[in-house]
Amino acid sequence: MITIVKSKPWPGDERLPLFERLRDVIAQRVRAGEWAPGEALPAELTLAEEYGVSLGTVRRAIGSLVDSGALERRQGSGTFVRTGDFSSTLFRFFRLQGPDGAPIRPEGRLLSREVKQADASIAAALALRLGDEIIRMTRLRLSAGEPLLAEDIALPLEPFRPFLDISADELGPLLYPIYARTCGRVIARAEETITFDHCPAAEAALLGLKTGDPVVAIERVARDFDGVACEWRRSLGPASRFHYRVDIR
Repeated sequence: MITIVKSKPWPGDERLPLFERLRDVIAQRVRAGEWAPGEALPAELTLAEEYGVSLGTVRRAIGSLVDSGALERRQGSGTFVRTGDFSSTLFRFFRLQGPDGAPIRPEGRLLSREVKQADASIAAALALRLGDEIIRMTRLRLSAGEPLLAEDIALPLEPFRPFLDISADELGPLLYPIYARTCGRVIARAEETITFDHCPAAEAALLGLKTGDPVVAIERVARDFDGVACEWRRSLGPASRFHYRVDIR
């Protein structure tokens, strides 16, 4: 059996119950990217042997992380690092289906990426100070070659500095897996605000619209498991492609 070295105590308040301290240790390993989103944790018995605790202590620690949304249990498969399901958020408002009705995942095309200073609105969204350095990106989403969304994205320079070294060719349609893999930040949840607006000239040129045409504006703040704001983005799409459907029972 593997036991903890006594000279290296677990972090946290020693007055806390053992399962809570183990929960914090496992959570830190998740945040550090030791297990990627969607990846299974070791078996509970393995963790119990690794930390020299009872199986019940491990189960309580894991259960607490499941309740908080950091982990998820899959019947018959084990416990996994939860991945935020964003497939039903932004694109539920736009019709993205092929002729057979199958969903289409839009292409992502990075147009610009540079280090800038945060303005007041982005600083407030990301809990930064006015003028703090950020990574600012412009990205175009396309469906079957047709422009669908123009995105303005901002990340705090730290801890996202490694993102600057990734070539545009390596960036696929989804950015969140890259944030986790290269920057150690797992996006767990987000808040979105939807409004209607008139399209600015720059975005109109990208979307093939006229300046002032009606667009849907979706503003998102994405957060990690600790609730820390990691990404701000504003996506503009033609209002003509917007639809909203709800099933009320």
